[in-house]
Amino acid sequence: MFSLMTAHALLVVIVVVSITLMLVRPRGIGEVYWIGAGVLLLLLLRLIPLRLAGHAAAKGMDVYLFLTGMMLLSELAREQGVFDWLASAAVRHARGSYARLFFLVYTVGTVVTILMSNDATAVVLTPAILFAVRAAKVEPLPYLFVCAFIANAASFVLPISNPANLVLFHDQTPPLGRWLSWFAVPSLLAIAVTFVVLRWIFREQLRASIAHTPEDHLLTAHGKLVVAGLAATAVVLLIASGLNWTLGLPTCLTAVVVTAIVTLKTRSNPLPLLREISWSTLALVAGLFIMVAAVEPIGALEFTQRALAWANAAAPSSGPLAAGFAVGVANNFVNNLPLGLIVGSAVRAVHVHGLIASAVLIGVDLGPNLSITGSLATILWLIALRREKLEVGFWSFLRIGAIAMPIALLFSIGGAVAMHWCFGAP
Repeated sequence: MFSLMTAHALLVVIVVVSITLMLVRPRGIGEVYWIGAGVLLLLLLRLIPLRLAGHAAAKGMDVYLFLTGMMLLSELAREQGVFDWLASAAVRHARGSYARLFFLVYTVGTVVTILMSNDATAVVLTPAILFAVRAAKVEPLPYLFVCAFIANAASFVLPISNPANLVLFHDQTPPLGRWLSWFAVPSLLAIAVTFVVLRWIFREQLRASIAHTPEDHLLTAHGKLVVAGLAATAVVLLIASGLNWTLGLPTCLTAVVVTAIVTLKTRSNPLPLLREISWSTLALVAGLFIMVAAVEPIGALEFTQRALAWANAAAPSSGPLAAGFAVGVANNFVNNLPLGLIVGSAVRAVHVHGLIASAVLIGVDLGPNLSITGSLATILWLIALRREKLEVGFWSFLRIGAIAMPIALLFSIGGAVAMHWCFGAP
């Protein structure tokens, strides 16, 4: 139908334009429609075979199951007031201090991200924090930025903390013990450094005192049951990770069981809960899998493989730093999910292990703190704010991200390098 050169050029244009429109969202049209239109165009123009597209979409099954389970648990927790309870508890324990509230919101965001994924922090915790700080008549932006930044900074403490972790490692996710030996110190450094930088950036706003204390949002008996279910889910996932199982199916099954128990106990209809789940997110991720499969044969994968091979052959400190910063910045041009798919394929293809693989994952997870286009979680955070009639512009986010992200990334990768030198891990 087309010459090889024309087909390759057309394919690249369609993929780049689709991802750009996904990030920009002209006329407020949802991300999934732009990616879906791009995939449909690739198929109609026969730039990707239908069989290859189907195989690429099927590769993401573990990610779809994981996302479905986490979204179901998040909606259940939202419905039963768990996030409202957490947000109001943070305001109550701040005891009138903006700075103390900042720390408490950061702590809550860290825990939610680690145990329920960064998407839960972006989609569900953010509106709850906004509601709580508005009720307390507090300037919301510092606390909303906390939700956005911790959603990425704490997203590699555990494999379950970020769907991008599953995308990058696919079916080769390290067992929990090895994961913690690789990422415990780098992730703690990322969390701590990001807090210090944000605390410094918002130092003027945080000098004020909270003049109004809103009513407490008490946790109901059903809410306590949900919290117990969330704790049980975290235990199941930690065990699954420790046994080196894929995490999608255990997440989804546990979420279904917890939801069934709660709905039976409350005698409620689960269908409204299911309707609140963002099913379009699954279609979006599937579309990105297909687009990555389309560009892999035309050199994207080969170029990434050569770059990783070069980084692997470089000095023990400069190689990981170069790989981590290159991936971290690149996230913000194409989003970390499609980039994670390409880089993950390259990591497996050239058998890169150790420091370089760790630096790549840190870059994929932490790099999106540079701009609002960097990760799915940040995009979802932005959508959550728009629903509440709040706008955070590209440059407003970038002014903060350009300070916070590079410093945190440098310390985090530096921590991985130091662990390697001191203990030989990874």
